[in-house]
Amino acid sequence: MIVDLRIYTTAPGKLAEFVSLYETMAWPLQLKYLENCLGWFTTVEGELNTVVHLWGYADLADRDRRRTAMAADPAWGAYLKEGAARGLLVKQENRFVRPTGFYSKFKAG
Repeated sequence: MIVDLRIYTTAPGKLAEFVSLYETMAWPLQLKYLENCLGWFTTVEGELNTVVHLWGYADLADRDRRRTAMAADPAWGAYLKEGAARGLLVKQENRFVRPTGFYSKFKAG
């Protein structure tokens, strides 16, 4: 398994608006296409106005297939367009991480 770690920084004062828009327009689509959300968080300390979410995939090919299908959905394009029109994001990062052997054993029971 690989994990797509995504970090979004919103414009100051826009975090709640970003989360609300995401919940109504993007969350249902991501659950439909990506399926395996491992966590979705907002920061309370450190760098503020930040959202972190993690998505699990079998491998990079699985990720590419799922994200390509989602990107082809017109509703995803509508979400991206609405977010851009509102000027909600100032920075986006993503990283691919892999669970360590000891953590994988812990989660397996």
